[in-house]
Amino acid sequence: MARGTAVAFLLLAAVALAAGAHPPPSRRPPPRRTDDPLAPYTIGLWGFRRGGGLAVPSLAMHAGAFGGPDTALPPPASQPGACASPRDLKQGSNSPCDDAMYARSLDYFNQLDAPAAFTPGDNDWVDCDRANNGGFNSLERLDYERKVFFSDAYTLGKTKLKQEVQMEPLCPGYSATKPYPLVPCVENRRWMYGGVMYMTANVQGSCNNLCDTNPDPEEFAGRDIANIAWLNSTFAAAKKAGAVAVMIITQANPGWDGSDSTRAPRRDYSTLARLPARIGPNNTNTCGDDTSAPDGFQAWLLAVRAAVLGFGGRPVVYVHGDSHYFRVDKPLLDRNGARIQYFTRVETPGDNAQTGNNDVTWLKVHVDPRSREVFSYSPQVVVGNVANYTNHH
Repeated sequence: MARGTAVAFLLLAAVALAAGAHPPPSRRPPPRRTDDPLAPYTIGLWGFRRGGGLAVPSLAMHAGAFGGPDTALPPPASQPGACASPRDLKQGSNSPCDDAMYARSLDYFNQLDAPAAFTPGDNDWVDCDRANNGGFNSLERLDYERKVFFSDAYTLGKTKLKQEVQMEPLCPGYSATKPYPLVPCVENRRWMYGGVMYMTANVQGSCNNLCDTNPDPEEFAGRDIANIAWLNSTFAAAKKAGAVAVMIITQANPGWDGSDSTRAPRRDYSTLARLPARIGPNNTNTCGDDTSAPDGFQAWLLAVRAAVLGFGGRPVVYVHGDSHYFRVDKPLLDRNGARIQYFTRVETPGDNAQTGNNDVTWLKVHVDPRSREVFSYSPQVVVGNVANYTNHH
């Protein structure tokens, strides 16, 4: 899809007030206790902002809640923290995938004081084969992105957080001829923070690289196997470590159930296969149903559901972007159609072309490892991005 989201996680501290300014009422709790590994903390989810270069990282983890930025970018972090990110680096069309774009984005990440982790989005590799993006080879761009952003086992940003990396050679790498060589899936990562296991997986929009300009079934097949292996090993590691919850961070909106075909495929709850298109008058699809492209998500979704059901009723949150529609809901059903209540989907807010930056807001996520639900959510408004509604009357 020509749509995307970033998710990054930042440990942020209060921004100093200008001299002589009257401070607003405090919106921050006391600093997180360093002697308590299960002390509460807060995550901020930012949405994709259209335009060249960096799409604002959408997931930021920090020790205490913060008041929220008044521009499209998060405030600078003044203390170290932990970070993670599912995201697009740029818009999906009419924005070249040249080396300068990746360098510019890396520079943005490294201006953050806190650790900044990142998972790729379709706009910054899958869709690079579009002529209006420069007509690059998509897999070559992914390999380049791996070299730029994932050259070691640490996050980006000024403060580094060590992560566990999927080093098994399971992902297809670029080659001018097929079959592709298999390389480590270095973009797939996980880390424990505050009792929660966080993981990223390279799951993409644009049908997970099975549609759009130059679909690549061989690349998809290898990466899909790698993603599922990483998911399963992550849940095993979470159980072994006694994690109270897992957060999965990817880019694509794969579709979950039989609703909302305007933004993702409709799915049969039992098999998680796509439902057939609903046929309306004149033999046309209704409600935006489109089943013409291959399905790049069924095996992944079945693995996610199995992992969730095998996690003993502990919370699992699945964060994605892609379709640019902010929501926190529970769309995953078991084989019998019962809603899995301890699974939550979070789609980060993001830019929509028809509304400019008006939809670029962020979500404050409170993480309390000792609470039953672990995560709670508070939508926030980015004042600098809000439309002047008086112009629309």
